[in-house]
Amino acid sequence: MSPASASCAPACMTRLCLLLLACLLLPVSCDEDYYKLLGVQREASTREIRQAFKKLALTTHPDKNPNDQTAHDKFLKINRAYEVLKDEDLRKKYDKYGEKGLDEQQGGRYESWNYYRYDFGIYDDDLEIITLDRGDFDAAVNSGELWFVNFYFPRCSHCHELAPTWRDFAKEMDGVIRIGAVNCGDNGRLCRSKGVSSYPSLYVFKAGMNPEKYHGDRSKESLTKFAMQFVKSRVTELWQGNIFKEIEQSFLSGIGWLITFCAETGDCVGSQTRQKLAGMLEGLVNVGWMDCTTQAELCDSFEVTGSSTAFFPPGSTLKDRASVLFLQSLDARDIYSEVIQHLPDLETLTKDSFKVKLERHRWLVSFSFGQRGLASHEYKKLKTLLRDDHIQVGRVDCLSEAELCGSLYIQKPCIAVFKGLGIHDFEIHHGRDVLYNIVAFAKESVRAHVTTLRPDTFPLDVKEPWLVDFFAPWCPPCRALLPELRKASVQLVGQLKFGTLDCTIHEELCSRYNVQSYPTTVIFNRTGIHEYEGQHSADGILEFIQDLVNPSVEVLDQDSFSRLVRRRPEGETWMLDFYAPWCGPCQALLPEWRRMARMLSGVIRVGSVDCQKHQSFCQNQGVRAYPEIRLYPQNAQRPDHFQGYSGWHRDSHSLKVWALGSLPRASVDLGPEGFRTHVLGGQDHWVVDFYAPWCGPCQHFSPEFEVLARMVKGTVRAGKVDCQAHYQTCQSAGITAYPSVRFYPHLGTRRHDQGGEHINSRDAGIIADILRQRLQLLSPRLHDQSSLKDEL
Repeated sequence: MSPASASCAPACMTRLCLLLLACLLLPVSCDEDYYKLLGVQREASTREIRQAFKKLALTTHPDKNPNDQTAHDKFLKINRAYEVLKDEDLRKKYDKYGEKGLDEQQGGRYESWNYYRYDFGIYDDDLEIITLDRGDFDAAVNSGELWFVNFYFPRCSHCHELAPTWRDFAKEMDGVIRIGAVNCGDNGRLCRSKGVSSYPSLYVFKAGMNPEKYHGDRSKESLTKFAMQFVKSRVTELWQGNIFKEIEQSFLSGIGWLITFCAETGDCVGSQTRQKLAGMLEGLVNVGWMDCTTQAELCDSFEVTGSSTAFFPPGSTLKDRASVLFLQSLDARDIYSEVIQHLPDLETLTKDSFKVKLERHRWLVSFSFGQRGLASHEYKKLKTLLRDDHIQVGRVDCLSEAELCGSLYIQKPCIAVFKGLGIHDFEIHHGRDVLYNIVAFAKESVRAHVTTLRPDTFPLDVKEPWLVDFFAPWCPPCRALLPELRKASVQLVGQLKFGTLDCTIHEELCSRYNVQSYPTTVIFNRTGIHEYEGQHSADGILEFIQDLVNPSVEVLDQDSFSRLVRRRPEGETWMLDFYAPWCGPCQALLPEWRRMARMLSGVIRVGSVDCQKHQSFCQNQGVRAYPEIRLYPQNAQRPDHFQGYSGWHRDSHSLKVWALGSLPRASVDLGPEGFRTHVLGGQDHWVVDFYAPWCGPCQHFSPEFEVLARMVKGTVRAGKVDCQAHYQTCQSAGITAYPSVRFYPHLGTRRHDQGGEHINSRDAGIIADILRQRLQLLSPRLHDQSSLKDEL
């Protein structure tokens, strides 16, 4: 057995034997922990993992150790650990099953030492630049804050030339707008989805507006000028005719004024700095300035003798100079810090007011334990940022409200969103403790239907279906899954309830359900408990739920195997997965097997056999390792004949291609004559795949087209035209891209339109639905033509 198809062998009946066998099959010792190899904690962020790997790469790379015969093997281990831990889905599999749950290919190749030294992780050490990836990009740019994002590629020389300027620019704009960076080498799908086709590509993002691409020169001054045009905050010039009205209106709204007085003496805060401050304090404080050379009398009334800056909170007066904050600095960041600390704190909630205020209104609540840092002052912005979503903001000090916090199982500082449905329907934030992440969470949470569970709200007596996510806050794959749960809860509202349980707090409850790794996601319904295995995505969860309602995989035992597989009718094909529940590769295969079964629905029947439950049956069938994948072909004369799968990949697409290869083709090849005679001149409906043999997407679509051909067999004929061999036919049909799918309905006369009707999909199910709908629309017309012929 090759390491590439590592399986769990049942020959040794003890778990110890199984573990030893797995160790022999895998290239990295089972004793080696990936986290220890990289020198990081299990709760390390992707950025920390990347930084740790780079540090090791620079010292252990074979290029730096040419005399070490073991350097290559050592670095392969380190590289494999990095490739697995940087990927959320692979990391979850590794945390749960160890190496047994992984594909052998991760980390098999690595770059030169120069790449890791100069090209790898360009912005990982820059605090002012936020490195975004697939998991947090959308939450960041939809938070309501202004973002300027640099999409770069590690090997791009222009990206490296821009890097020093981008760092200086980030420091210049710190606090005014968010400066981000996306590594398109690691996040290719994300970059393509944003239309990025060249590097570096610089875009401004803000919720409610289309992304704006920067096309100017790459100097700090030009970047700053471009970015500042999106900072819409107003700086008001104050004079005798407007000052009292402006201040009075603001004070009535509870908003103070930051005013710069520019006189002939002293240093005045410059116009660009004032504009930055207006952006940093937007919604919290109005920013204005006064020209004391033209408004000398007015400045005298403010007792201003030289250039100065002062913050006037609502209700402050010059008679009480202690109520006014006079600022000495000319630096925007320093002024901002002093003003934000001077602003009133969030509304304090007590046990008595908590229930009354949160019963019917949305609230974001900051739970603290006495400590007050700069981060807590930043929370003052939340009220403004969440105003349009009708979310009020408050705080609870758990030192003075211990009983309240204890009843909610709040044991450390956190943010929670209460959804206006009572004090028991809330969700705790487990993402980054930064403003944009908190805002995005709050907006998502009030629209979603995910509840933070406690022992008294846990669905022990299941009367309606629940999805419960058992997790640990320190676990990065757990945190990545939470926003996907919120998306899924919106799509499944009324069908399934969603809850999360923190196993670091509720250890006993998690132990009761034998939770041994995080995240463990379970569906509770009347038919039992079903553990979710699949990708960390809302679509993956939806697929799993659909499979529970309408299973695509048939569960077999000895009797049903004899009845359905051995005595299958002529023309029926079966695929079976012989597995053991404790086997890591079996668990990793499970979601792919279900996905493949849905793809092959109506074409090949798919089943599974639990060899732990039916051990003697599996032994009699000669099953030697788990998972063992078998295909029983369309040959009822030899019912026990099967083909075993020995391919390298066990993903749904690879399995589907292998399975369809055993079936006789349902589509036909069409040359120029066949196309003219049968498609254009025949009396059948046709769907045609125009392709080129060298085209990767065509090769990927080919098995899907075979599925389509079987789905529409008897109604629509399916054909394929090789556009490399028959270029003139494809050109006459107007084919400009491959693959192209065209529908040629028979309308009772010879077709004159060689191009047919274009179908913009590569999904067999979607194409089949389009064809059915099109035929339904055509049926009255065809019926009328048939009646006319009868009359004639």
